[in-house]
Amino acid sequence: MKIRGISADLLDLLLRLGAENHPNEFAAILRETDGVITELNLVPGTTSNEESASVFLDMLPLDTHTAGSAHSHPNGVIRPSDADLGFFPRTGRYHLIIGWPYGPDDWRCFTASGQPYDLEVIR
Repeated sequence: MKIRGISADLLDLLLRLGAENHPNEFAAILRETDGVITELNLVPGTTSNEESASVFLDMLPLDTHTAGSAHSHPNGVIRPSDADLGFFPRTGRYHLIIGWPYGPDDWRCFTASGQPYDLEVIR
């Protein structure tokens, strides 16, 4: 299913998670309902530091509503790194990068191949 948007409440939560975990990265798996990303899963075994966040892929939930992932870039660079491009295809089709300073415009969505994707914020 094509994702058309993300709930404003979830986006606010992701921005807060970025700020609360700063200067470390955070990572989460995103879930969708009827084409809208509405929930996140924090995967057991995830580790993070200032350079990266690592998700233990064996702990990913078996879920037909997994949309992709979200993680922060404490350096403020809101584009996929080489490591991101290797990770994205393993966790879904849509991926949010949340960047410092974690304001309302400090995020972007990308496809699994790393291409920018316009995602509507649904209030």
